[in-house]
Amino acid sequence: MTHAIRIHDYGGPESLVWDEVPTPAPRSGEALIRHVAVGLNYIDIYFRTGLYKLPSLPATIGMEAAGIVEAIGEDVTEVAVSDRVAYATAPVGSYAERRILKADRLVRLPDAIGFEQAGAMMLQGMTAQYLIRRTFRVQPGQTILVHAAAGGVGLILSQWAKHLGCTVIGTVSTEAKAELARAHGVDHAVLVTENLVTRVKDITAGAMLPVVYDSVGRDTWPASLDCLAPFGVFVSYGNASGPVPPIDIGILAAKGSLYLTRPTLATYTAKRTDLLASAEDLFAVVQSGAVKIRVNQSWPLKEAAAAHRALEARETTGSSVLVP
Repeated sequence: MTHAIRIHDYGGPESLVWDEVPTPAPRSGEALIRHVAVGLNYIDIYFRTGLYKLPSLPATIGMEAAGIVEAIGEDVTEVAVSDRVAYATAPVGSYAERRILKADRLVRLPDAIGFEQAGAMMLQGMTAQYLIRRTFRVQPGQTILVHAAAGGVGLILSQWAKHLGCTVIGTVSTEAKAELARAHGVDHAVLVTENLVTRVKDITAGAMLPVVYDSVGRDTWPASLDCLAPFGVFVSYGNASGPVPPIDIGILAAKGSLYLTRPTLATYTAKRTDLLASAEDLFAVVQSGAVKIRVNQSWPLKEAAAAHRALEARETTGSSVLVP
């Protein structure tokens, strides 16, 4: 037997239950992973509350982890027993001491990347990778806006964009988070209490922005659109404040022939070649020192409810892990 955090009904943090479950055995094409570090992400809250529906209940949530391959099924060539591996992928189920996953969804870890660092960075780091390297490929000299710049994705995205030669504007909720963001690539930290559009207009001398990366959603999308220059791209990749409401697409025309996209990591890493390329790009920029992954919070896996409360209260910065 092993243990997992499961939800039996959608709800608040109290719905996360530490259950004893059978230890699974890998079938053809699968691997059994013993988790060493499990990533904590805002998408976990979406699944816990039912914003994102699960196929059935009870269910184990969680999208990413790092650990060791304990067993493999037939026809597995991607990994071997004892390999150090990590992943960030559907289906959910990482909030567990052990789990089964398709072997082609796993990536081997370089020796220089530790388990906690890997467990905290795969989903956030590969999200940052596709956002600035594929969804909107940033160029040196551009000024961009990153919402929630002191969060997990925000800190990685800001550092990476700065490394690529961008000027980074980042929104934050407190002065302490502004200081953290500035230490991680943000040139202009803007408090959520300030008038964002006015600040962007001042910073860019009225030119506005080619792209806005928005993980907040409902509370920020109107200002995000108003910060864009003609032909600008609004990249909505999260709903921390709630989902963006239905909009009249005519708004995009009225505000300057804008583009709007709602990308997902699952789409960008659906092919194994894309998954490996994204992970290798992330590993390279982390090992170079250009992007530093800060694991600023850690909880025992069985205390996942406390971790969710802190995350929802915006008490966390950078990356967080749950330790089985």
